[in-house]
This record gives sequence, C-alpha cells and structure tokens, in this order.
Amino acid sequence: MDSHATSVPRWTPSPSPIKKPVISHDTNTDQITPAANSSKLGFPFSVRRPSSDAGSGNGAASEAALGNLGGGIYLTWKDLWVTVPEKKAAVAAAAAVEGRRPILMGVSGYVEPGEVLAFMGPSGCGKSTLLDALAGRLDSNTRQKGEILINGRKQALAFGTSAYLTQDDTLMTTLTVREAVHYSALLQLPNTMSKSEKKKRAEDTIKEMGLQDAVDTRIGGWSVKGLSGGQKRRVSICIEILTRPKLLFLDEPTSGLDSASSYHVMSRIIKIARHDRRTVVVSIHQPSGEVFNLFHNLCLLSSGRVVYFGSTSAANSFFASNGFPCPSMRNPSDHYLRTINKDFDVDIEQGVDGTITATEAVNVLADSYKSSNAYDHVQKRVQDICLKSGEALEKKGSNAGFITQCVVLTQRSFVNMYRDLGYYWLRLAIYIALCLCVGTIYYDIGHSYGSIQARSSMLFFVAAFLTFMAIGGFPSFVEDMKIFTRERLNGHYGVAAFVVGNTISSIPYLMLISLLPGAMAYYLVGLQKSIDHFVCFLLVLFTCMMLVESLMMIVASVVPDFLMGIITGAGIQGVMMLNGGFFLLPDDLPKPFWRYPMYYIAFHKYADQGFFKNEFEGLTFPNELAGGASTITGEEILRNVWQVEMCYSKWIDVAILFGMVVLYRFMFLGIIKAKEKFRPMIRAFLAGNAKD
Repeated sequence: MDSHATSVPRWTPSPSPIKKPVISHDTNTDQITPAANSSKLGFPFSVRRPSSDAGSGNGAASEAALGNLGGGIYLTWKDLWVTVPEKKAAVAAAAAVEGRRPILMGVSGYVEPGEVLAFMGPSGCGKSTLLDALAGRLDSNTRQKGEILINGRKQALAFGTSAYLTQDDTLMTTLTVREAVHYSALLQLPNTMSKSEKKKRAEDTIKEMGLQDAVDTRIGGWSVKGLSGGQKRRVSICIEILTRPKLLFLDEPTSGLDSASSYHVMSRIIKIARHDRRTVVVSIHQPSGEVFNLFHNLCLLSSGRVVYFGSTSAANSFFASNGFPCPSMRNPSDHYLRTINKDFDVDIEQGVDGTITATEAVNVLADSYKSSNAYDHVQKRVQDICLKSGEALEKKGSNAGFITQCVVLTQRSFVNMYRDLGYYWLRLAIYIALCLCVGTIYYDIGHSYGSIQARSSMLFFVAAFLTFMAIGGFPSFVEDMKIFTRERLNGHYGVAAFVVGNTISSIPYLMLISLLPGAMAYYLVGLQKSIDHFVCFLLVLFTCMMLVESLMMIVASVVPDFLMGIITGAGIQGVMMLNGGFFLLPDDLPKPFWRYPMYYIAFHKYADQGFFKNEFEGLTFPNELAGGASTITGEEILRNVWQVEMCYSKWIDVAILFGMVVLYRFMFLGIIKAKEKFRPMIRAFLAGNAKD
C-alpha cells in the first residue's frame, strides 16, 4: 500500500489560513488517507482518520473492526425518506406519496464510535430533520421510510443511552449555572458516586465549557436578565455531556458562540468522543475553518439530497473534481455552503470561465456523488456494519435511584417556585386582594334571614372563582413540562419521580396561598368562629387549589401550548362550575348527561357541599316566610334550599376532593406514560403505511 502510494501524484488543497494535514490520494479507491507525517502537526486534536476509513478495496482493517461491534454504538441509515403533508400536487408527485412533500430523499450514511459526523447545509436542507429521524424524535405528522439500524439491529434508542441537544435551550431560568449543572449531575450520575464526586464532575464540566466566571449567575429569562445566548448554549452542552452518553446528537451546538468558544467547545466534545469511543452526530450551520477540521466525516445536504458524504479532508478534492475548487484564502465550509445554497439561486463559477446556477450546481454535485467511489464506499460500509450484529442496547434509564430522583426534583422545583414570581407569589398577591374585597363586601355578615343567601354566594365565590385563579400558574408549569420533556427523552429521570417532586414541592406554597387569603376572608365575613370549622374551610380550599393544579397538569400533558391550555382549562372549569349545583339545583339538572354523570364528576359539587355543611350546620336563622316557623335551622336550609346530600359529613366531602387530587395526578402520570408507549407505535404504523 505504501509503495503504491508513493507512485501517484499528491493532492494538496488550495492555500488557506487553516492548515490541513497532507494527504495521499489512492486512485483505486478514491478515498483520502492521512500521510504518515500528519500526526506531527501542532493541531490540538489530530484529525487522523481511523483505519476503518482507509478505503473499501483492501478492507482487512475494516472487517477486523467490524468483527465485533461491542464497545460503542454503530449507527447506520439507508435510503431514508421523510415526508410531511403538502397540498401542492406537483410537489407531492416528486415525493411519490400523494399529498406529501419530501424533507429527506434517499439519504444513506453511517457513523462509528470514536468519530464525529457533521451534517452541513443551508437552512431548510433537512439537517435537523435527519437528526430527529435518527434519534426517533420525528413529529407525528411526518412519515419515515427507510432503514435505521443501531449496532446492526433494528432497535429503539433506550432511555439513558443517548442524549440530544436541541436547537432551543430549554433551561430552568431561575437557577444559577452551578445549580443547574449540579442538580443535573445528581439526577444523572450513578448512586455509586458520592455527592462530592458528583459535585466535582459538575464543576469540572463547567470549567471545560468556560463558564467558571458565570457559575453564580442565574440563567435568566423574560423577567430577569441572565446569561447570554452563547452561555446558555454551553450550559445545555454541560448538562448533556455530564454522563458521557454513548450516542450524542447535537443540533447546532455552536449557535450563539463566537469562533473561539465554538472551537474550544467542539474540541472538548471531540476529545470525549475519541477517548471514550462515543458516537457523536452534529448538525452545524457554518463552522470556522478550525472547527471544520475537527470533524472526522462530513455529510453535505441540499434540499433533502446528499451532495457529499465522506471525510472532511476529501471534500475539497470532490468539489474541485466537479469544477468547484475552493478559492485560496476562503474557509472550505463557506465555499461548500455557498455552492449548494439554492435559496437565492445565484450564478456559481464552474471551472475557469463557465458559470451555472446554484440549482444546476447542486444537481451536478448530487449526480456526481451518486456515481462516485465515495458513494459506493458508503453503501459497502453500511452493508458491512449491518451484517455484523452488535450488542442490544440496555434500557437503563437514569443511574440515580428513585428516592434520589424524587428528593433532587423536589429541591429543584421548590427553588424554582420560590424564585419565579409568576408561579405562586403573584397569585398570592391577587388572592389577598380578592379576599380583602370579599371580606369588606360581606363584612360581619350576621345571622339575619338575608345572610343565608349572602353566606351561600360568598362560599360559592371562594369555591369556584378563587380556585379558578389557579390557572394563573399554567405558563410556568408549561415551561416545567418543556424541561421535563427534554430531560425525560434523554433519560435523566422517570415520570413518577417528576410527578412526586412537583407535587411535594407545591404543597407548602398552596398551603400558604390558602391560609393567608382564606383567613382574611373567613374572619372578616364573620363565619363560624370555632377552630374545627376554620380548619375544614382551609382544607376544602387547599384541596380545591391542588385539584385545579392537577387538572391543569393533565391539560398541559395534552395541550402543550400555554395559550390554548389556559383556554381549555378555563372551559373545563366553566362546565364543572355550571353543573355544580349552585346555578341550577341538582334536581333541576337534565338527567341524561348533566346530572348523571357530570354532576358527580364536577369537583364544585363536593366543594360547595363541604363549605355549606361546614358553615350552616348548627346555625339558626329567623324565618321571614309567611306561614312557617319563626326560625329555620341550617340543616333545613341545606336539605330544602340547596338540596345538599346530608347522608354523609363534611369530612367525607374533603376526603372525596383529596381522592380526586390523587386520581388527577395518576391520570397525568398515565397520560405521559401512554404517550411514551404509543407514540413510537403510531410512528411505526405510519412508516409501515408509507412503505406500502
């Protein structure tokens, strides 16, 4: 091999400020291999290709490497198509599927342990869609056709095996950098590590991402100024590389970073990939020359088509052989993207004197790639990997125990609720204002005949409209759900731990916003003074608050958009309020639907009856009705006026409300579990229809 290599001409890229390693070009295989002296370059992390990339002709090293696929994840995809609904028939015809538009068209490729594969291309070319398809995270309206194998097997990515860094930095804005990474370390790292070891790993990772000067700065959001966009990006990367996942997907990891930060961040990621034999797939928009040189392989996409797939060092030769050489003093990645960007369809120089449009240039490159030895090598490599079935992925989930997850999530959620003014503090202020209004309007209500209706109206307002305001915290909870979705997909913790943590952390705040405003309204109005009556009043109010929050959690799991969620939650509560037995008495409700079962499903029934029993039982009022007794008891009012069910006590109503809280929390847990279970089945069903 060496003697043959010395007899062929050496190709050297055009002069560039970025020094590339000298390479030798084997004309028999059309593959680029590093020269013997490339390891002597002063580059921080060498871009020497693994021996498996040496070529497809004499593949002894490749076959030896493929003989055992253990020790890492081999990811392959073949003839991958992804389509979305499209009304335009002309475009749909190109997709070969009626009414659908292609995002990816016949894409094939592979990535091996210890390597970093970069997806590049102009905006809208399908980079993020390809990442989503490989990670199994396509939306439900997309259809996928083709074969994606992990270690030569058709298997889903297990929780905790892979990590996915999305384009959006979904972070808890109230936490500092140290808190965010530290909490994540406690959740992800195994119980075999002590807390001090986990903290040290978190601190080391923060330093590796260059965030040591911002460790005590809050991440920040719409209400509080915090980190810059680039710093938030590095925090997201910190969280995902804490456990050194076997397979790492990074969607625009350098977005918002300057060139120096981009280089250092990618250098660290590539160092982890090479040292620990991790498989890394990156979509990147426009890297600097130094960052570009760090990647092992490159996949160039344009309008869903593969323009080039191979080593980064051979890309320049490929473009030059098709008449698009990289000019001197130009970043190669800039040149590639300018050549294949069809959005503006400007003229592209081809050869010495000729020019063609960008669309024609893309067609030339795509057709050339399909007929090249590089394409044949990719197909052969994919086939070789698929023939050697590796180990099945272990569904390990989070390394931390369930109790640890619950404790950490409770602490983190408690801190977030304390610092987020919109979660409970603003609601507390509004509740105090409302209860002051209620207390002054119904001040010292007395025991006259007219106070019967006034008492009932005041109690209904507290049971219905005061608890209705609990939907005010829905936007904050939606943000929590976004964080949960990201962390759950990456296997940080389980659904049950999230529900337990959120429930326990919210109890002190719900008790506070029930106690202070409730006490003001209760004693200003002059309701029954005994302590047991006041405790029952608070318990009914507290369980109603918790129940409404549980209801909104269910809505958030089904309707993730906070505006639509508020409308949906308000509508559901409006229906329950309407048939709770106050606006229309229970016996007057239409029987088929509103009395059975809606009257018994609405929590307002039990809240109203609990409040009414707690207040009216034991009281006596003067009777102003002609022909009746001089006084009327509270029990008679409950039974004859409000048609309250007197066969059980007020504490049973409290217990029923508490049971509904537990039921709603379990419904929330079940919905999330069901979505996790059935979403892959639905996607597989749609993919099967696409194949048919």
